[in-house]
Amino acid sequence: MPVMPPPAPGVQPRPPAPPGSASRRGWPVVVIAGVAALAAGFGGALLGVAIDDGDDEPADAGTPATVVPARRVNGEELSVSEVAAAVGPSVVTISVDIEAGVTGEAVGTGLVVSPDGEILTNAHVVADASEIRVRLAGDTEPTEAQLVALDVGNDLALLKINGSNLPVAPFAPAGQVALGDEVVAIGFALDLDGDPSVTLGIVSALDRTLITQNEGALDGLIQTDAAISSGNSGGPLVDASGRVVGINTAVARSDVSTAATNVGFAIAIEEVDAVLATLREQGEGDPRLEGFLGVILGERNDGGQGAVITRISEDSPASEAGLETGDVVISVDESTTDGVAGVIAAVRDREPGDEVEVVVVRDGEEQRFSIVLAERPPDSSVPD
Repeated sequence: MPVMPPPAPGVQPRPPAPPGSASRRGWPVVVIAGVAALAAGFGGALLGVAIDDGDDEPADAGTPATVVPARRVNGEELSVSEVAAAVGPSVVTISVDIEAGVTGEAVGTGLVVSPDGEILTNAHVVADASEIRVRLAGDTEPTEAQLVALDVGNDLALLKINGSNLPVAPFAPAGQVALGDEVVAIGFALDLDGDPSVTLGIVSALDRTLITQNEGALDGLIQTDAAISSGNSGGPLVDASGRVVGINTAVARSDVSTAATNVGFAIAIEEVDAVLATLREQGEGDPRLEGFLGVILGERNDGGQGAVITRISEDSPASEAGLETGDVVISVDESTTDGVAGVIAAVRDREPGDEVEVVVVRDGEEQRFSIVLAERPPDSSVPD
């Protein structure tokens, strides 16, 4: 199943976007949720948009919008329109100029996280940007933004503009999201004119782990059936109390062999909180350094949990600790790893110098190894 950030919308006419590069066998392809590509030079991120120009009569401008009641959360019930009104002022448009082999423009979404102008978005929205502009809710003109720090592995980035008394949406406390909770996705889907789009759905699953198109790994994801489209990247997923529970980042797409309908993903607020604290500590524009174990992994094909080590790099932390090919990794630092994506995400969430406990199954018995992670080589062909 291809899982991808929704490609960003482009100006019409737009060629249809390819479904994205295929992932390793057994891993869903993650389409990074929605940078809207505006220029033909931005290659595979372009989106073909079909807009119905039927003869339906336009709705009367004086007709009030339908209010859909949201589920009661902590005793407080808000309508979808109230949720949008509460959080919408904190949602911003992000426009970027791209220079990464090709030249183009793209649009995504961001969230104000401090009154003085800190803005959170997805890393894939701004990773290759030569210039970043932010337009605040209610403004007609964009403001130049500075990239403060970037965490490609966790697909989050922190921007800064000059601001004061900007509206900040509250984050939900950790552990408050439950399966079946109603949620609202807010963002600039398809870069359509006007206010951000608002879509309603439920929490379909928790703690998902995915491999992205650029071989990154995202864990602790919220799965939702709230519609997420190109341009939604970096926008908030909000609960019925108007609290941010996640940052929208990816959407599943059908391919020739697999059907996918209304399967979107958001980075859970627990992960957002931790990464945001790290981003604030980093130097200007610096990427976060990722942990490196030094193994190539394969999925199990017997229905069991964990990932099989198929190769170990020489002089790597894994080699020095005594891991062997054929070992099945079932947890990293008490974080259960259901498959390859879980192992990669758990390792890359750590930093060079961190000591982790890796639990493997060897010859039917569990063995534990304390391993100090190295710095991940920038061009390493070894996933972990």
